[in-house]
Amino acid sequence: MTELPPRDPVVSEKLQILATEHWSLIAARALTYQESLGRVSMFLGVLSGAVIALALIGQVDHFSTTFIAVAIFMLAVVFFVGVATIRRLQMLNLDDYTWVVGMNRLRHAYLELHPELEPYFITSQYDDLAGNLKTLGLAPSSAPLLGTVFHSFITLPGMLGVIVASIGAAIVGLAAGGFGGSPTIILLAGILGFVAVLTVATYTGRRSYRRYGPSIQPRFPTPKG
Repeated sequence: MTELPPRDPVVSEKLQILATEHWSLIAARALTYQESLGRVSMFLGVLSGAVIALALIGQVDHFSTTFIAVAIFMLAVVFFVGVATIRRLQMLNLDDYTWVVGMNRLRHAYLELHPELEPYFITSQYDDLAGNLKTLGLAPSSAPLLGTVFHSFITLPGMLGVIVASIGAAIVGLAAGGFGGSPTIILLAGILGFVAVLTVATYTGRRSYRRYGPSIQPRFPTPKG
């Protein structure tokens, strides 16, 4: 019977420390996801409550000038909550990227201790932008729309950006109607408001995405080629 080689206590201690830190980062990512979903749920709850309240007020007030004033105020509050939610989601995405950087570095340490295990890892051991995107499942080969305008609309901040832009369009349209604008003017004002808000949301989202790579100096970059 072949005897197993004796275990190095120093290596075992290093693995234990690395594994403990790895589980801490996994817990941090889980909390990040929970807060993201909680923020989105809170915003949708505020939006639903405002729409129901406006529907009841409209039935009583018959959509008079008073209704327009109340609607603009309530939708402005919802708009603020939506903008704050998008900004917080962008910050949480940066936090999640940081946790992935840490996990990739730990994976690199695992493979330094046991390089023979490399064929069993499907995530990256490199902490630069390319390696981190591979761990996130967002490598260009698997996500060809990554970094494009189309990709931004399938993320949580992008989807909420469309909803917030719709709220902004409603506010602008109500304001135009309150000043006695014609249906055509109201429609054009709403379209302009929607495009303006969506453009700003898309620009801030892409600028936040560009901060991922330079946000942390890589220690173990992906080898060229």
